[in-house]
Order: sequence, then structure tokens, then C-alpha cells
Amino acid sequence: MLGLRKTRNPILGVELAGEIEAIGKNVTRCMHEQGCVLALIPSYTCLPEDGVVALKPANVTYEGAAAVPFGGTTALHFFRKGNIQNGQKVLIYGASGALGTSAIQLAKYYGTEVTGVCSTTNVEMVKFLGADKVIENGTYLTVEGQGIAKVSSKDLVFLKELMETGKIKSVIDRRYPLEQIPEAHRYVEKGHKKRKCRHHRGTC
Repeated sequence: MLGLRKTRNPILGVELAGEIEAIGKNVTRCMHEQGCVLALIPSYTCLPEDGVVALKPANVTYEGAAAVPFGGTTALHFFRKGNIQNGQKVLIYGASGALGTSAIQLAKYYGTEVTGVCSTTNVEMVKFLGADKVIENGTYLTVEGQGIAKVSSKDLVFLKELMETGKIKSVIDRRYPLEQIPEAHRYVEKGHKKRKCRHHRGTC
């Protein structure tokens, strides 16, 4: 969807999790037609073998898997840019959002002391995800004005492994059927959503 003057692709969304319908004859990566994948690319399209795609964790639902790629890969990108290391103190502003919920868990995975900033209603959820306390000194990273993070299949595979071992949990605020997409966008635009709002074809 992202573009400077207009949407690069008119299909809504960039994250997906689903079943593989068919595989090209020249594909060599370890996938099979009965497999399930998660990816960062608009849905209803063919995925190139070298695209940002990984096998879906078997112990995670489709919704749960689709809720991680964007926030997870973006957090990884900026943590690497800030050289986040074990023992550091990290402040995550907007800790209950799409990026923040992944950032908290990844920051804890890397052994940092985490303080999350969020609204009062989301305090317990942010604590549940691993936030510790207020910090005095540390490295401040912001994705605002920084452009689009560089992502890769390697990052998706890494996030998949963390989901499989329970180190990363999906956070889904609300679920909407496709016919209620306008209501879903209105809710997101209010700025109070927790993690992701999912739209789907059927009921969950």
C-alpha cells in the first residue's frame, strides 16, 4: 500500500498468513503445497521465492501469525540500528500499538530492562508482555520520520521461531468481517487500538 504520491498497490494490507495453493517448479526453499506461510506482501497474489516469506508456526493461529510480521520486523530493524544489547534500558513509547507490542517482547528477548509508555487502559497488557519499570538513561529510538524498515525472510523466520517457543505472543484488539472494514478503519483512526484489528471472511 505504501507510496510517496499514491498507493503502490491498491490491495489493503501488507501482512498475511495462509495456506500455500501451489508452488512453482523452480522453487527450492523448504515449502510444500500443504504448508502454511506468513509474509509481508499484499494478499491475493503470487509470492516470489525470494520474497519476505516464512513458514507459519504450527502452534500459532493464522490471525496470530499475521499480527506479528510488520511490528516484529520493524522493531528488529530499529533495534539493530540502535545496537540494542543485553543489560541496556529501553523506553518504548506507544507500547500497546502494532509496533510496541512486538518491541516490548523483542527487547525482553535481548535481555534489556523495558519501560512501556501507553494509556491507562493498556497498562496491564503492557506489563503482561514484559515491561519492567521507568528508566533513567538509555537509547531512544523512534520510527517516526525514519521511513520504511528494511525487512527480510531471515527476520520472518526468526520471528516464527520466537512465536513457536512462546517468546513472542500475538495481540489482536478486535476482529471485523470484510463488510465492516470501514468501521475497522474508523476505530484505528481514533488512535486507541491495541496491536492489530483483523478483518476476515468468516467468523472467528
